[in-house]
Amino acid sequence: MTGGRPVRAIRVLALLAAALAWAAPVLAAPAPQRVVSINVCTDQLAMLIAGEGQLHSVSVLASDPNSSTMTGEAKAFAVNHALAEEIFLMKPDLVLAGTFSSRATVGLLRSLGVQVEEFAPSRSFDDIRTNILRVGALLGQDERARELAAALDAGLADLAAAPRSGRSIALYDANSYTAGKGTLAGEIFRAAGLVNVGEALGVTGSGRVPLEMLIVARPDIIASSSRDYGAPALAQENFVHPAFAALEALSQPVSAPTPNMICGAPFTLEAAFLLQRAAVQGKAGQGGARP
Repeated sequence: MTGGRPVRAIRVLALLAAALAWAAPVLAAPAPQRVVSINVCTDQLAMLIAGEGQLHSVSVLASDPNSSTMTGEAKAFAVNHALAEEIFLMKPDLVLAGTFSSRATVGLLRSLGVQVEEFAPSRSFDDIRTNILRVGALLGQDERARELAAALDAGLADLAAAPRSGRSIALYDANSYTAGKGTLAGEIFRAAGLVNVGEALGVTGSGRVPLEMLIVARPDIIASSSRDYGAPALAQENFVHPAFAALEALSQPVSAPTPNMICGAPFTLEAAFLLQRAAVQGKAGQGGARP
């Protein structure tokens, strides 16, 4: 008879564990109701995923058409400048930040007991998927996040199913900067079926490429961001060099969809589709061969 007590105790513990597991969703912390984002990339993920009335404020860059694809949507939210004082007075129960956001702001908010979640910049489509699902989990919007992740995967499948042009592309921006290995731009080029000249030249991350090296590489496509600074700028001298003008005349210039390439989100796919179409059209216009 004495052996019956341990058995009954084990059964009771098992039933208790099962009850706690069943009640876990109920006991879980409630979803945040006053979310503030202080980074242009988390701004856009939050706007895509947050429930009605859940997102309170986005950064000032969310309204900048050179940085954000969701300037219209951003008008519905309070604007912040990533200052600790203004953020604290908004009484957020969750702050979304980038790892390059103001360290002083992040540190001070945490010292005041505010929950701050940081996101590293996306450098691949895997990173984008991970960040989408993480924002969904933080906001208690898992279903919406899974829908966006599925849409991302479907878009990537469509890109992969299209014939690959195999054409080379170089992102060439102010101060002769390009995108090499380990960059979101490089991942976009690859998804579009293009060969990244920056990576072929040994660039890792963002780096400068001398004009001479670009001329020798002779990319089929040259993508660049806006060249209109509103006034003369030394940073754009590379664009007015006669050698660059001659190179560009032999290639296919394309305006890079910069806002779609800065941050990782489902809209990043639009940049890949745009470049894929441009590559196919350019190849057809050249009769399928370089001059």
